[in-house]
Amino acid sequence: MKVEIEKITEQQEERVLIACYKVSKEVSEIVHFVKSRQENIEGHDESGVHVIPLSEIYYVESVDNKVFVYLKNNVYEIKMRLYEFEDLYADKEFFRCSKDTIINLMKIQFLKPALNSRFAAVLTNRESIIISRKYVPVLKQKLRGGQENV
Repeated sequence: MKVEIEKITEQQEERVLIACYKVSKEVSEIVHFVKSRQENIEGHDESGVHVIPLSEIYYVESVDNKVFVYLKNNVYEIKMRLYEFEDLYADKEFFRCSKDTIINLMKIQFLKPALNSRFAAVLTNRESIIISRKYVPVLKQKLRGGQENV
């Protein structure tokens, strides 16, 4: 697949154009990825309401019946339950890695084995998130692109 980048002026609208003779699985994944980079959610902190691009979220965590999104340098509360976030963005690059945490797969720098058949995901901001053993097989399948026997 050939990739081209065309520089435009600031007055022009940015766009992604995919020229293909058939919409393959690979093309669909590219479209899905581009669209997921454009979505935002509302986050709250002591200074007010903030618009947060989904692509900037490292992980989402439920603590004491509140749900927080963690960015590189900030934490915001969101007004939805963890399962609601999971349902809304399951088709994006988010993955439930434990009972109370959802992780952005695009922010994982590397995975390493941890105790008791668990894994630790080290994020690009150097935080380490434990992936419960219940979710390890699902993660492996997701990282293989959904293929079961690879």
